Amino acid sequence: MAFSKYCFLLSMIITVSLSSSNMCLGSRYFFDTPAAPPPAIPTFPKVTLPPLPSVPILPQVTLPPLPTLPSLPTLPTTILPTLPTLPPLPITPLSTIPTTIPSIPTIPTSP
Repeated sequence: MAFSKYCFLLSMIITVSLSSSNMCLGSRYFFDTPAAPPPAIPTFPKVTLPPLPSVPILPQVTLPPLPTLPSLPTLPTTILPTLPTLPPLPITPLSTIPTTIPSIPTIPTSP
């Protein structure tokens, strides 16, 4: 089983190395060709813009004075009713944790 895995891996390495030789030659031919000059970028004519109109000055609006707020009346203090006290809860003893592990039953065997 291991031999077939290594044989498959070796055949894949050989296949990839043989198929990449065409790419290597293609890149070598591409590198040998002279580079084309960059295309010329045409210049655009300058456009003259008309001057911006001046912004008119708007009159300031006078705001009326704010009215004064009347003071709020004070609320009378409320007397809270007394709550009845609850009887104390009975104290229950905590259950004890077993300190021994129960024995595991035996598994029956067939004859």
